[in-house]
Amino acid sequence: MLFVLSVAVTQQYAVQAQSNQEWRDSLNVLNQQIAQSPYSADMHMRKAAINLELQQWEFAVDEYKTVLQHDENNLTALFYRAYAYTHLRRYDLAKNDYNDILFNEPTHMEARIGLSYVYQLMGKRNDALDLLNIVVEQYPDSVAGYVARASLETEMKQYESALYDWEKAIKLIPDNTDYQLSYVEVLIRMGRNDAARRELDKLANRGVSQGLLREYYKKIKRKK
Repeated sequence: MLFVLSVAVTQQYAVQAQSNQEWRDSLNVLNQQIAQSPYSADMHMRKAAINLELQQWEFAVDEYKTVLQHDENNLTALFYRAYAYTHLRRYDLAKNDYNDILFNEPTHMEARIGLSYVYQLMGKRNDALDLLNIVVEQYPDSVAGYVARASLETEMKQYESALYDWEKAIKLIPDNTDYQLSYVEVLIRMGRNDAARRELDKLANRGVSQGLLREYYKKIKRKK
């Protein structure tokens, strides 16, 4: 469920993958620049992004607090602070940040998906599902809403609804093997083994490795 948030974090400044040591070196440079320069939102945001990459959640929160002290409506800082709070299991604080974003921008898809995930972590699955219904309604052509909702519906054993959403996701991105295997998983849970086997055979014929498919074929045999 966090894949949308994780992708957003890694793309925040279009940085390339680096080793932890390279990130730490970049962090040291930024710390020196921040210490020697007047306040710069961009520097603090870049420092926070590196803190996230290094999973330094508390430090990231502190940087976003600094930015928000100067600009309380900085939606980017609110979004990534909520992301950090989620990792710190401070769910009420994460919820507040996501709600503040949605108050200012009611159609912010990533914030609504993030809030839905927080509700799931808090055990409020029905509230989480309501939020994802809004996402799909607002963004019917976005795969993120269908994937998030299908994942939750699968956990809630709402299999027919989950199948529908995985089908929509696959139509939007036909070559995504993960979506197709998630679809197969739901078929297996529903006892629709023949349909599941046909889907697996299609994937095998398309060149998906047998190693990846083997466990699903085994599940079908166990379900007989």
